[in-house]
Amino acid sequence: MTWWEVVVILLAGAWAGTINTVVGSGTLVTFPVLVALGYPPVTATTSNAIGLAPGTISGVIGYRRELAGQRDRVLRFAGFSAAGAVGGTVLLLALPEAAFETIVPWLIGLAVILVIIQPKVSGWVLRSGGGRASHGGLMAVALILLIGVYGGYFTAAQGVLLMGVLGILVHDSLQRLNAVKNVLTAVVNVVAGLVYAFYAPVSWPVIGLLAVSSMLGGYLGAVVGRRLPPAVLRATIVVIGLAAIVNFLWA
Repeated sequence: MTWWEVVVILLAGAWAGTINTVVGSGTLVTFPVLVALGYPPVTATTSNAIGLAPGTISGVIGYRRELAGQRDRVLRFAGFSAAGAVGGTVLLLALPEAAFETIVPWLIGLAVILVIIQPKVSGWVLRSGGGRASHGGLMAVALILLIGVYGGYFTAAQGVLLMGVLGILVHDSLQRLNAVKNVLTAVVNVVAGLVYAFYAPVSWPVIGLLAVSSMLGGYLGAVVGRRLPPAVLRATIVVIGLAAIVNFLWA
């Protein structure tokens, strides 16, 4: 690994950690970079999942104030995210890479639509519920489980998907939901990373570089993301989601 490759990976990791905390899709930065540097797609995927895990954890710490009062909700959702992540890693190790990536643009497109219509739908849910907050239900945990499977297989844009689902099915402020999203993505990355570390091909130098830079980026993302008004945060989610679709279709 040359010095300029080290610099490129560090910069990509920092940027990925930042946008992962704000909305998600950090893998769309690091995965193409690693592949362009000559790493096999599976190695790039697995190394990326492990390397970005510290960044997701630092993002959770940065959003700790928004997590106040959400312990039961987070624990409930995190269990389904962890179970889904295990299923996703099994798929990655057992199936051809193209088999699952074919539907990725459609999943991201659905998430973008959900984010766009979320304010109206959430308003309808609140009015129909007599003003009571909605905490999801079977639909919420089922979709979180499926997103966990997707995240365990290919981590890109799982944050976008989670924000789309949480924004409609769980009535709360966007910043508090973003804090929950950060916890769930951290759970998926850590669980998947533990499996990959023992059963999949990985590059430990790449993991080390991504771990350091994404941790710094994750904290920076928390500082920036917590100051964004809901409309700006929602617009950021939509823009990054659309960019993810273009990225996959172009590839």
